[in-house]
Amino acid sequence: MTDILDLSGRVALVTGAGQGVGRQIALHLGGATGSGGVVVNDYVLDRAEAVAEEIRAAGGKAVAAQCDVSNHEAVKAMVAKASADLGPIGILVNNAGNAGATPSAELGKPFWETGPDVWQSFIGVNLYGVMNCTAAVIPGMLQRQAPGRIVTIISDASRWGDAGLEIYAGAKAGAAGFMRSCARSLGRYGITANSVAIALTATPAVERTLKGDPERLKRTLEKYIIRRPGQPDDVANMVLFLASDASSWITGQVYPVNGGFSFAL
Repeated sequence: MTDILDLSGRVALVTGAGQGVGRQIALHLGGATGSGGVVVNDYVLDRAEAVAEEIRAAGGKAVAAQCDVSNHEAVKAMVAKASADLGPIGILVNNAGNAGATPSAELGKPFWETGPDVWQSFIGVNLYGVMNCTAAVIPGMLQRQAPGRIVTIISDASRWGDAGLEIYAGAKAGAAGFMRSCARSLGRYGITANSVAIALTATPAVERTLKGDPERLKRTLEKYIIRRPGQPDDVANMVLFLASDASSWITGQVYPVNGGFSFAL
């Protein structure tokens, strides 16, 4: 029986893949039928190396790539080297997010009490990082003359709104809009561009925040129809679908993977 989630030999680049959701996405793509290999990006090289080794130990192909995705020139160099090692990138997963590699110490203040230098912690990775990586892989995708896939991980903060996360929500919403325009520009070449919006997910950062505070977790989950935190597998399953041949007629969409925290309109 044909595997509808076949990746057709496409090489994947997953940013921020050294832990949490990004790690699981990289493992899913590395182990999928037809995987051409995975470029595991992280700002911390040791984390990227560890995940790449997990993929190789399971029989897949993977290389580690250290890079701050908010740095345009560094991203171009990473993509060039990765393409030389594994081949042109056919799948890009823009997963790197949160407050970036070097978050400002003032992020906890109301945004109107700060300014662009602080806002850059969110905008640099969540918006410019997506733009940098997407721009870097498109020429190779066009050169392949084969279907390509771009998937960007955004947040329900960009759809629902969260007090105290105005800049983060704005950056994620910008990334979603960027994906929609990319979908229109690239569809004629067989390249799709979609977003996955996630809510409370059991990443290392979330677990550190909620550890030892069951009442806070209970209050948070009251907003969810499915009353458990999301798992990295939940997100990786959707990304694998959008990266595969099964999604060839889907582009420009936002898919909430959020336990019913909010509904798609």
